[in-house]
Amino acid sequence: MLLELLYLKVASIYNIVDQPNARSSHSRVTVRGGGIIFPITVIISFLMGDVRISLFLSLLMVSLVSFIDDIRPVSQKIRFIIHLFAVSLVFYNLNFNIYNWYIPIIVVIVMTGWVNAFNFMDGINGILVLYALVSIVTFLFLEPLKDDQSFLIIIGLSCLVFSFFNLRKNPIVFAGDVGSICMALLLGYLMLKLIKHTNDISYVLLFAVYGIDSVVTIFIRLLKKDNIFEPHRKHLYQYLANEMGFSHLSVSITYASIQALVNILVLYLFSRNLMTISVFIGFLLILSALYFAIRFFVEKKIKRFQPH
Repeated sequence: MLLELLYLKVASIYNIVDQPNARSSHSRVTVRGGGIIFPITVIISFLMGDVRISLFLSLLMVSLVSFIDDIRPVSQKIRFIIHLFAVSLVFYNLNFNIYNWYIPIIVVIVMTGWVNAFNFMDGINGILVLYALVSIVTFLFLEPLKDDQSFLIIIGLSCLVFSFFNLRKNPIVFAGDVGSICMALLLGYLMLKLIKHTNDISYVLLFAVYGIDSVVTIFIRLLKKDNIFEPHRKHLYQYLANEMGFSHLSVSITYASIQALVNILVLYLFSRNLMTISVFIGFLLILSALYFAIRFFVEKKIKRFQPH
């Protein structure tokens, strides 16, 4: 809490703020980069011996370039190369036994995409930190991640601190790239570790709500030949908050709550040994169908009220 308050003071002095523009989901000038407490937490955990050096360097690397980008723009190519290298370090940290040459390529591409997609969440008050908290609490219940419990607890505490400043109608601070990208890489690492230890891809359902939204939105933007690395307002949660007029907090709580319900059901299915590949695919298809139905309804309603 003291570190966050100190950062707010420094950011105000050096004008590290987010100026609203046409692609923003907010209308007030807000301090940017408050998510710096996430990498600071990682540093503390590293000094406590809870984080391996390869993961520490990976998170530190993306956090540093992201914080610089929060202060002054860094070229997309440089950021992409750093992200790619950091994800490769995460892959090395997990020490996968690879029998097919294409597996590392797929994992690195998916992780890099996840990190960049997660970054867009920061524009809606509270959605990033609530989603992260749901994931962290879920991970605490999983046996394969029991060695990471102290690390998960301290990261969860940093999320609670950040939520005090961000989870409100008029947020005092945004996570910025430094917070959102660090958190994305951290959650992605934990998911990969979970899949590696269990050899079960079904655990990706723990990220299904935002994952489906991201994949569909990226696909739609690719069809429209948009630059998928540029800021935009095409995610369903952005439509709900901006075009539909729902409050940011209600959208954030809804997304986090739905994911929490999905996670409870997934954990129950695993505890009863009911999670088969058929159940996994069926679960994914049902969630995707619900998502498409809601998105279709929302887009139709938006078009109806748009001026011609």
